[in-house]
Amino acid sequence: MVRRMRVLLLSVLFLVAASVMSSAPAGAVIGGSRSVYAPWAVRVLVDGRPVCTATAVSRRWILSASHCFYEQAQPIADQRISFRVGDLDVRKGTVVRPVPGGRVGSAHADMMLVKVPPMRIRPARLATAHVHQGEPVRQYGWGATCTGDENRCQSPVLKQADLRVVRPDDPRCDGFTAPGGSDFCMETVSGIPAGGDSGGPVMSIAPHGTEALLGVFDGSDRQSVAEAGEIAQQLAWIRSVTRR
Repeated sequence: MVRRMRVLLLSVLFLVAASVMSSAPAGAVIGGSRSVYAPWAVRVLVDGRPVCTATAVSRRWILSASHCFYEQAQPIADQRISFRVGDLDVRKGTVVRPVPGGRVGSAHADMMLVKVPPMRIRPARLATAHVHQGEPVRQYGWGATCTGDENRCQSPVLKQADLRVVRPDDPRCDGFTAPGGSDFCMETVSGIPAGGDSGGPVMSIAPHGTEALLGVFDGSDRQSVAEAGEIAQQLAWIRSVTRR
């Protein structure tokens, strides 16, 4: 059985050294590659320190994993949260903050929508169709580029991992995806997401500007398989919230 290793960045929330923000750019999700295009990618910070990744799904709403906004089972205060948008280098871009009280969590998936002031970035297109077995996908994040002490290798530049959707009953995914749940399982093709990538976008592979957001990354075994909550199953909820 694959031992489940949720990417709970809150476990390292205050351990990521300040040197991460000024270190030389790392080149990969573990074994992946550096991204060159992702206008919708968002870095999540708490108390100014990087903790998770997210996606702009409209000019006023950011989507990430719910667990990124909790600390010891308690919600993190709005004033402690910020986002860095508009650049693939986390040391650049624009800082935006949540609208007070503007967080809405899904009742059926590890997903959280956060309202912010209007952003001047290109939001991601939302997938309307379910993922299918064998589909190639790409996951983006600023997280760890090594195994072991993930605090020392958080990347200041956006990276990506290429993966492929596998069937829900694949034995490697045992313990990752619950029957009838909203998660889908992926195997590595090139790279595997890790700590700090939690909440980041899983996108279809298509020409720039035509890719669609398929899922929200929420866990991996750091070696061969990863999981994500499926956008198509949460589409009605996302649309109902972002139209507010």
